[in-house]
Amino acid sequence: MPLLDSEFSLVGYVTTPKKPEVDRIQADFKNSAMLSGDDLPADMLKEKTAAEFQTYATGRQNTAFVDFKLQLHKRYNPAIMAGEHIAALFFDSFSTPVERMEAVAYTFDGKEKDFVPPGVPGSEELKLRGIGSSTYDGFVFAVVNKLSMRRLRDERYDISLTYTKDHPKLPNWVTVMSESAEVTDTMLTKDLIQAIEQAGDAVEYLIVSDQPVDKPTTLNETIPKKRIHLSLKIPSNGDYSSTFPLFQAFLRLPDDLAQNAHFRPEVKRKINTTREAEMKKLKKVSDEEAEEERRQLSEKIKKEERDRKLKGMSAEEQRKFLEKEAERGRKKQEKKMSRKG
Repeated sequence: MPLLDSEFSLVGYVTTPKKPEVDRIQADFKNSAMLSGDDLPADMLKEKTAAEFQTYATGRQNTAFVDFKLQLHKRYNPAIMAGEHIAALFFDSFSTPVERMEAVAYTFDGKEKDFVPPGVPGSEELKLRGIGSSTYDGFVFAVVNKLSMRRLRDERYDISLTYTKDHPKLPNWVTVMSESAEVTDTMLTKDLIQAIEQAGDAVEYLIVSDQPVDKPTTLNETIPKKRIHLSLKIPSNGDYSSTFPLFQAFLRLPDDLAQNAHFRPEVKRKINTTREAEMKKLKKVSDEEAEEERRQLSEKIKKEERDRKLKGMSAEEQRKFLEKEAERGRKKQEKKMSRKG
């Protein structure tokens, strides 16, 4: 919380932004690695279930807002908790339960005026004072714990667009999933590499993405939405000091993206080629569905017209109409058979 207070003007489910006391935050930050959480404000967390909590932060340059989720063990039911761990030992389909913090940061990407009034971090007024644009090029990049790699590729559409390659500057228990070597070189700064090394196996993934998590089914769903995802295992000993640098790097990553994530035209063309190929597939499916809908509508109109004609005929007229209809059907079938022959 001290770190969030230092980065955002509103943390938790409060209605009035707080002005943090800088001296208190600095002192708390130095001593917060082993905090018990007993002094946590009531409006900081919201209980979604007995084992899941969430919070929220907003009011920061380049970042619209961040959603946080804490997933804990089911301590309220020791039998279920034990059963989940035992099942993971004997069945590959069950993953070992872990306590984790998941965060998703939604970047402004130049759309501040659509969300916030002038005079707040990231607004047009601040840009006039010399603060640069929050826009950056779209791409998918991830640093992933190798234990989570297969699951992410199976579960996330955006990750499926990347290629996987180990990086010599990273520990051997993580790998890079990226769309371009230039993107990888831009993202892997010295500070980020050091933060990942310090966090150790608490890291599950750090993902920068502009593509949807779920495979798009319509062209509208392919519209880029830029986000940053972080998943960290919660240390069982309650000491968060090793993960603080990576958590802080995650919070400040929108600043680095706005400043540095602007690539050469050929890199952007390569990335866009993949997206355009996916969009063409969706357009083809959409066109085929639209054609099928038109065909069904045409058949429906023809059937309604046929039924209307039959209804106005006498019994003898109906018999002759149906005989002619059957004869036309028979001739069509014969033509099809002759073509096949």
